[in-house]
Amino acid sequence: MNFATFDLNLLRVLDALLTEGSTVKAGEKLGLSQSAVSAALARLRHSLDDPLFIRQGNRLVATEFAENLRHPLRQELEQLEQILSPPKAFDPMTASGNFKISSSDFFAEMVMPQLGDMLYKKAPNITANLVDLVPYDYLDSLERYDADLAIIPDTELPEWINKRALFYSPFLVIARDTNPHVDSLATGDTMPLDLLCDLHHVLFSPEGKTSSIGDAALAKVGRRRRIAMTVPVFSGVCRVVAESDLIALIPSQLAFKVASEIGLKYFEPPMDLPAPLIVGVWHKRFDKAPLQSWVREQVFDLMRPLDPGLLPARHPA
Repeated sequence: MNFATFDLNLLRVLDALLTEGSTVKAGEKLGLSQSAVSAALARLRHSLDDPLFIRQGNRLVATEFAENLRHPLRQELEQLEQILSPPKAFDPMTASGNFKISSSDFFAEMVMPQLGDMLYKKAPNITANLVDLVPYDYLDSLERYDADLAIIPDTELPEWINKRALFYSPFLVIARDTNPHVDSLATGDTMPLDLLCDLHHVLFSPEGKTSSIGDAALAKVGRRRRIAMTVPVFSGVCRVVAESDLIALIPSQLAFKVASEIGLKYFEPPMDLPAPLIVGVWHKRFDKAPLQSWVREQVFDLMRPLDPGLLPARHPA
């Protein structure tokens, strides 16, 4: 038999004939006419080089070769049917697997604790993995780490990627509350431009670059700031500021969360600093994957409080 040219639909006919022992009943089971079943049987006999069935009265009796196919053929057809059937309703309490998220440690601070608690209560056998973003190549994070979801600033994306807008991330200036240079400022004030440029900054930069969106905003007003240090994680930026007289620009949501915990003040920047739109992106192959779809929606629900209308005047229309 040449399997490459064999019509696999004939296997359904063979299975029905083995079960029913009649071309009429097999046709009724498959929704085919008796003549169509008889034609299929003729093709099966030719392809398999065996009579397959011998007529005995009103019944077709399987040959030894056909009888030996009965159970393995049924098993294979049932397995194929199971593979091609729509997935069963997803039950997080019994589901198991991993969900990998690629993001900066901002996400570890702002959402990962709630995600861990939620999974513990609703999906105890699902493990969440947070991995670093690939600097300047966010989509590579999806492929290199085989990530199920990446949390990134909005950008142009190829057609094989889906995205969901999550929140705007305005920036605030942070300084430790005992920093003598900000004694005259109250939390929430706008930091004077001269002061911002005179003080030394610690910059969040996973790859060690010494400029960012803040420097571009300052350049538009003809000013520069002084970068004293770069740190690859936001938690490190906050710790440096809390234990020195350096200052930094960090996302507002993070500033609000950690300010009282580690003794920081936060201030409005004096220049026009656009609030980046943060989006969740994932490969379209995971659109309907039950586990990935469910965890992805849980993550998005947990992130909704991150954009409660902060600094609305700064948000793009």
